[in-house]
Amino acid sequence: MWKSYTSSSSSFTYEPTVLVLKRHADPFSYQQELTSPSGLCDPLCSVDEACSCNIEDKYNPRTVLLKALAVFAAAATVTLAINQSWVVANQDLAMALLFGIGYAGIIFEESLAFNKSGVGLLMAVSLWVVRSIGAPSTEIAVSELTHASAEVSEIVFFLLGAMTIVEIVDAHQGFKLVIDNITTRKPRTLLWVVGFVTFLLSSILDNMTTTIVMVSLLRKLVPPSEYRKILGAVVVIAANAGGAWTPIGDVTTTMLWIHGQISTLPTMKGLIIPSAVSLAVPLALMSMTSEVNGKGQVSPNVLASEQMAPRGKLVLSLGIGALIFVPVFKALTGLPPYMGMLLGLGVLWIITDVIHYNESERQKLKVPQALSRIDTQGALFFLGILLSVSSLEAAGILRKLANYLDAHIPSVELIASAIGLVSAIIDNVPLVAATMGMYDLSSMPQDSEFWQLVAYCAGTGGSMLVIGSAAGVAYMGMEKVDFFWYLRKVSGFAFAGFAAGIAAYLAVSHLHISLPSTIAKLPFLPGS
Repeated sequence: MWKSYTSSSSSFTYEPTVLVLKRHADPFSYQQELTSPSGLCDPLCSVDEACSCNIEDKYNPRTVLLKALAVFAAAATVTLAINQSWVVANQDLAMALLFGIGYAGIIFEESLAFNKSGVGLLMAVSLWVVRSIGAPSTEIAVSELTHASAEVSEIVFFLLGAMTIVEIVDAHQGFKLVIDNITTRKPRTLLWVVGFVTFLLSSILDNMTTTIVMVSLLRKLVPPSEYRKILGAVVVIAANAGGAWTPIGDVTTTMLWIHGQISTLPTMKGLIIPSAVSLAVPLALMSMTSEVNGKGQVSPNVLASEQMAPRGKLVLSLGIGALIFVPVFKALTGLPPYMGMLLGLGVLWIITDVIHYNESERQKLKVPQALSRIDTQGALFFLGILLSVSSLEAAGILRKLANYLDAHIPSVELIASAIGLVSAIIDNVPLVAATMGMYDLSSMPQDSEFWQLVAYCAGTGGSMLVIGSAAGVAYMGMEKVDFFWYLRKVSGFAFAGFAAGIAAYLAVSHLHISLPSTIAKLPFLPGS
């Protein structure tokens, strides 16, 4: 679900959704919201929470009741969990209860007013405490935790490096170079151009960053209208589709790649056609709607007034190059992907220090300032979720669930498709993490049809509902689109694209259709 990824213009963040989007749309008014009427920042304010002076106005008895019930349920579960004899006899039940309550706290974060990063960390620690009690010995539990922490850390380091690189590029207005090349104002042409520019951009950047960049562009190209809402919906679909076919385009494909379920070249060859189909089908259907066929309105070109920072093109080239080089680094050295990401960040760090040496007014363009803007809360959320899921895997619960699904749903295509449908409602990170724990590489080999379908379905399934992905929530807040408008106007098109992409994948896989052999000569070695 979207709440896992609410982010800054180039990174994940956990500011309240309204403030996040206001910060991107109008940084000045955003800062004003965090100040008192006198113009001074309230000492109780921060960029991570709304001003405390409005707490009384926002008091809601229903929210307090929900929070009280949630705390009571958690306390009752913990009380049972600390009964060691009961845990030893009912370890699976105790862990399932803890995970269920923690996951409910994450899903209903807004209603309960609990930060999901904190909930995720509490859930992770509680689950591992129960696992240590129920394991044959504490040493076995510690060994399992050490192994799980090593795997989870790879993903966290990778994300921190990627978020910092994108933040540096964005600080230099590097993405303006992409925006400046979109000149058409014909409604139908603009629909396709926006869709495929977003698709390509999202294959390198995270889908949240891509959405914010592209929706910001649309707000300058097209006046407020139903047509602009449709264009924004295209951005959501394209951002999710574009992130599904490359190992660095979406956090779920990155997870699968780092843990060895998929590799670079086979994934790109196998998923680029389905991903492109999942975008092309909605675009074709939307092209026939009255909103697109109506007379387009043109806004003055206000992009010319925005200036790229000094050497912004150089930083853009280095940043994109660093991201693309990560799979090459893994193929050449055999080292984990996060090492390649840290290498790229180190190079960019040194170069930005050199080009902005002795420029005190441009400190915000340097890496230390970028690090202060990336979302550490988001990284901690991933840490909590992945450690929680790894505890269930260590206890054997996920293996039992996998056996149950195999017995009742023998088709891997149906299981992967179901994951995509559920990801429109539930956060796809724990869904994919759980799937990775349910099926090991001995039962589902690397680059098997199952893993590639999971990567595709988890990436594109979130487009079916506006709350199903980080991209959708960013769009919803920036364009003031409500859930039911998206459901009426877009969900059907998104589902058609999702289903068409699955059909395209199965056709390509069974007919052994492949991309031109020249692509195989790229420096992404098979199995990388």
